[in-house]
Amino acid sequence: MSLSTRSEVSATLDEDNLAGSDAKICKAARVSTLGSAAAESGEARGLINYLMKNRHGSPFEHGQMSFLVHAPIFVAREFMRHRAGWSYNETSGRYSELEPVFYVPQRYRPLVQEGKAGEYNFVQGTDDQYGITRWEHEQAYRVAWSAYQRMLKAGVAREVARNVLPVGTFTAFYATCNPRSLMHFLGLRTKSDDAAFKSFPQEEIERVALDMEVAFSNAFPLTYEAFVSNGRVCP
Repeated sequence: MSLSTRSEVSATLDEDNLAGSDAKICKAARVSTLGSAAAESGEARGLINYLMKNRHGSPFEHGQMSFLVHAPIFVAREFMRHRAGWSYNETSGRYSELEPVFYVPQRYRPLVQEGKAGEYNFVQGTDDQYGITRWEHEQAYRVAWSAYQRMLKAGVAREVARNVLPVGTFTAFYATCNPRSLMHFLGLRTKSDDAAFKSFPQEEIERVALDMEVAFSNAFPLTYEAFVSNGRVCP
C-alpha cells in the first residue's frame, strides 16, 4: 500500500445507536416527584432549562450517542482522558495491519505558540514554517512506515512492529456517551464566546468535537439550547 496524508478529522453519529430524547430526560427528572405518573408528557423546555441552570445532572444521563471518529492517534489519546460516561472501541494494531494514512496540518492551522504556559495562544506560521512542517511530517512518516513494513515482512508480530508508528497515524474508533458526559466534553474541547469557563483545546480535537456538537444539537435540541444559554456548563 502506498502512503497517503490527510488533514481532515471527523466524527459521524451512528444513527442506529442513538437512544433517548429531550422527552426522555424530562421523564427521568419527573420520576423524582411523580413516580409512575412521570411517563405522562408535560412541558419540556422550562424543565430542562431548570435542570441545567440548577445543575441537576442525572436526568441528562438518560440517553446515548455513538460516534465513529476518524482522527490521528494523538487525538484518540486526548479522548481517553474522558472516562466517566464514555465507552471506546478502537482499531487494533495487534490484530490488524494498520493503514498508511497519516496526519499533516492544513495550511490555516496555527503553528506558532506565543506566551507562557497557561497564558499562551497560537498564531499562523509563515509559508516557510508551514513548508518545513509538512516536509518533516512526510519524511518521518515514510521512514516509520518503511520500518513497519520491513518488520512485518520479516515475520515480526504486528503488536511489536506497530511500535515504530508515530502518533500522527490515523485510527478509527467508536466513542459512546450520554448527553451529560458529552456536555462535559464539549465544555473542555471547544472554544466559545458563550462559555462561562473558557477552554483552549487543541485544534484537531476541537474539529472532531464540533462535529459531535452539531449531532447533539439535532438529537437533543432543547437540552443543547439550555446548555448554551447556561454558559456551556455541564450540570
